[in-house]
Amino acid sequence: MKLAKLSLAAIVVAGLASSSFAASETLADAFKNGKVNGELRAWYFDRDTGTTSEDLFSTGVMLGYVTDSFYGLSLGLTMQSNYAPDADTTAKQMYDGDMYGSGAVLSEAYIAYTIGKTTAKVGRQFISTPLVNGSGSRMIKESFEGALLLNTDLPQTTLAAGYVSKFQGRTSQVTGDGYPTAVDGESDIPDFSKNALFYGAGNFTFDGAYTILAINKSIPNLTITGQYALINDVAGATVGDTDVWVAGLGYVVPMSNFKIGLDGGYQASKTDKYNAAGNAGIGYDGGMFGLQASIIDLAGFGLKTAYTSVSSDDNVILGMGNGAGGAVAFTAPLIAGASRVSTADTDAYKIEASYDFTKVGVAGLKLMANYISISADGTVTGTTTKVIRSTDWTYWAGQVAYDIPAVKGLTLSLEYEDAKQEPDGLASVNSDELRFRANYKF
Repeated sequence: MKLAKLSLAAIVVAGLASSSFAASETLADAFKNGKVNGELRAWYFDRDTGTTSEDLFSTGVMLGYVTDSFYGLSLGLTMQSNYAPDADTTAKQMYDGDMYGSGAVLSEAYIAYTIGKTTAKVGRQFISTPLVNGSGSRMIKESFEGALLLNTDLPQTTLAAGYVSKFQGRTSQVTGDGYPTAVDGESDIPDFSKNALFYGAGNFTFDGAYTILAINKSIPNLTITGQYALINDVAGATVGDTDVWVAGLGYVVPMSNFKIGLDGGYQASKTDKYNAAGNAGIGYDGGMFGLQASIIDLAGFGLKTAYTSVSSDDNVILGMGNGAGGAVAFTAPLIAGASRVSTADTDAYKIEASYDFTKVGVAGLKLMANYISISADGTVTGTTTKVIRSTDWTYWAGQVAYDIPAVKGLTLSLEYEDAKQEPDGLASVNSDELRFRANYKF
């Protein structure tokens, strides 16, 4: 049975029959004792593609409310808004798929029920798992509509199962209800729809998705993660039912004055129609593995080196939402993201250094810089059309973030990424992007 179709009436009856869960004695108290949280945002993005350059200033508010528990039941709501006051037509066209779109959307509206160590959450909600993960790197955070069941009865183990019926992207272009770019380039605030972003493939229709997840930490310092997702009827006859799975290991070796981190994982996707239909092009039956070694908290310093590789014949669908793929795609560029390293026959390397200035008395200030080299020998245009042209990418990126101690909740961050694309037989293209964010959480 689809989890999203669980009877809310049955959940209410179960909750009222379990007086041991009552945190508030009356329903009115549950609402009065609820908690409000929020965030004010002012973001500035500047993007140069090598042929055109545009910038965008956006402001936004995220406001959330969760009731107190009443016989195990609670209600959660989160509203997001976005406003770009000075965007011109060309800026709207450049950012129509990720940042531009004024208005507000109710991204969370769920009922949760907790009994013992099991929680069921039904409705609109933010989900963060390796294969189903809504990115929050743009003004509007991605969200899902469906149900999620979470259980922690087994020692050092988290089990989850979920069903997703709809997806809310960053703008209306992603969810399929926006204005076509060919007409005027404008987009709007997103809504929930049967269109979803399948990271590494593109924006397609779908007819429901199921997932199961297990995370185990029973062995000291070792985290084992496994997840599987079945996405029904992706893009209709083009892709079909799609299986995506991932397995990952994370091991931390404590040393006297620092830690060593060792991470590895394998991820794969398989479709039932695309390749079978005999279409000319690269399909999505690919596999990807990644390795990462880290030095953690060495007198404030951190160092990472990583490698990822994709099978030679097919691309990999990393999951639903722009936040998917993090369990394996260790070489993902800071701004360009993991889709850059998920194409067929791609090898990528990363080296990253960071420093926490708290160690020298500047609390809240952190610095990071990285270098990434990507060799993609089976690139595609972002659709199912096959375009084989070997391409080398080089990325230099840096990030500085400051949690201002004098104003609790205020964070300033600056990101910059420089990219060089070198397609085989064509002229190289240089591009860069800068992102400044000011966030105040309360």
